[in-house]
Amino acid sequence: MGWEDEVEELRRREALAEEMGGPDKVARQRARGKLDARARIAALVEPDSFREIGKIAGRGQYGADGALAGFQPSNFIFGRADVGGRPAVVSADDFTVRGGAADAAIHRKFVMCERMAHELGLPLVRMVDGTGGGGSVKTLETTGATYVPAVPGWEDVVRNLDSVPVVALALGPTAGLGAARVVASHYSVMVRGVSQIFAAGPAVVAAIGEEIDREALGGAEVHARNGTVDDEAESEADAFSRARAFLSFLPGRVGEPAPRARSIDPVDRREPTLIDAVPRDPRQVYSMRHILRAVMDEGSLFEMGLRWGRAAITAFGRLDGRPVAVLASDPSFLGGSWDAKTSEKVERFVGLADRFRLPIVHLVDNPGFMIGRAAEAAGTIRYGVRAMNAVYRATVPLACVVVRRAYGIAGSAMSNAERFPYRFAWPSGDWGSLPIEGGIEVAYRAELEAAEDPAAHLQAIRERLNRVRSPFRTAERFGIEDIIDPRDTRPLLCEFAELAWRKLF
Repeated sequence: MGWEDEVEELRRREALAEEMGGPDKVARQRARGKLDARARIAALVEPDSFREIGKIAGRGQYGADGALAGFQPSNFIFGRADVGGRPAVVSADDFTVRGGAADAAIHRKFVMCERMAHELGLPLVRMVDGTGGGGSVKTLETTGATYVPAVPGWEDVVRNLDSVPVVALALGPTAGLGAARVVASHYSVMVRGVSQIFAAGPAVVAAIGEEIDREALGGAEVHARNGTVDDEAESEADAFSRARAFLSFLPGRVGEPAPRARSIDPVDRREPTLIDAVPRDPRQVYSMRHILRAVMDEGSLFEMGLRWGRAAITAFGRLDGRPVAVLASDPSFLGGSWDAKTSEKVERFVGLADRFRLPIVHLVDNPGFMIGRAAEAAGTIRYGVRAMNAVYRATVPLACVVVRRAYGIAGSAMSNAERFPYRFAWPSGDWGSLPIEGGIEVAYRAELEAAEDPAAHLQAIRERLNRVRSPFRTAERFGIEDIIDPRDTRPLLCEFAELAWRKLF
């Protein structure tokens, strides 16, 4: 006699697990414009690649005869799947089962999911919807006591940040532990109008006298601007696409190389539009993103953190198929000056690139740290120095292209000046300890006050100084290594990427 009856029981329990919170709750989830947890996994991973772990875990109700009379599955699904042709650990919170609350969770599943990613060295994708296994006041009645707060398994969350790529997608209202799981990642995305993130939601916040709706409290408009999450997506499908794109640039784990893609974009392509990409008028802005798209492999640029820390562009791209981390100034926001949020963004991104051993390409047009009362109140210099420290700590090869300005301490954070400066400057390069504009009045104050015609004297000083501002004067003294034709930028950066990857692996 075989075990057919037990296998039949296994299949029955698996079918019950696939019903999730039941047809009514699944329909309600769909009516909100949201996929259910199993549909989310299917939409993210490659077809038929998901192998679920702990599928029949949950809470069974049994009759007097010991037979299963009812079943509530766990509100957390995880397993192994292929994402972008490589294995990964993928998890999804099931909001249809008690809204993701703790009294429907089997916390060991959360722990084992994180541990699997760490011990097998696999990228991890979390799809979070609800409290993510966090607390519910209702559990007090079922447990009969309260508890001192702790998060079992959080050590694995921390270890994963140091060892494997972690992506978190907030796909609904997300509070408490769920919000913490979103933030504890290398790349996080919210869906506009669908996702919210809170330390505590509106009902709890009302207890301190604030009446506010979910979107105003913790919607994507709030958190994609303050850096709580990296990006916002238009839809769940867009969020899944962004997750796949992010992972495509990173290795499966720390210590192995990121995958090189096949490129049909010629290494020696010289982009003709770059010769006049930077205006001669220093007050006129231009598109740094146009420059990045022109020098990277066609269609390879993937920007993260678009809406926060906006004076810096942080992105990934490819040069002859080789992945690189891209840091660039954005002169269209604050003139490219680093404020506190921009500095925080730079620090985090450079650390990410260094951890996963991606060469860094830095395109510079930085007039310095943001100045003024608001900048000082925000602690700009502290955050700015932390960003500079991240650049100096990084051990991966870094190439700089000075596109226009590089002034002061922020300008000097273009690279580690104590190492070999793999650096080029465009003829539009303009650098120094302080911009001449505004600096003359300070440096020549006494002379200007004594002048018979201060305005004319100021203009004469300006003309005199402008004659020595030419980047060629700096190059004569080997203060800048090479001035290049902007149209040669891509071939030179492709050469850098080839040399950098030879060094790294």
